[in-house]
Amino acid sequence: MCVVNITPGSIVMACAGRDKGSLFVALESHDGLAIIANGKSRKLEKPKRKNLKHISPTDTVISLDGLTNKKLRRYLAEYKPDTKQNTDCTP
Repeated sequence: MCVVNITPGSIVMACAGRDKGSLFVALESHDGLAIIANGKSRKLEKPKRKNLKHISPTDTVISLDGLTNKKLRRYLAEYKPDTKQNTDCTP
C-alpha cells in the first residue's frame, strides 16, 4: 500500500479501523497523519487523527472556507453514490 499526499479538503475513505468504509474530509495532513472529520461522529471541533496508510483519497476536493458540520454532512451525503468508482481500499 503506498502512502500519498492528501491535500486539505480532499474527500477520503477510511480503509481500516472502526471507521472502515466511511467517508471523511481531510482538514490537514502532516507527519504521516491526516486530520479528518465527517460532521457527525467526528465534528470539525473535534476531528480524528488517522494514519495516511489507513485512508484512501478520492478525486474530489471541496473548499474548507466557511465549512460547517451541516455543510460537511451534506457534501458527504451527495458524494456517497460515487464511492465505489473512485476509492480503492485494497491492500
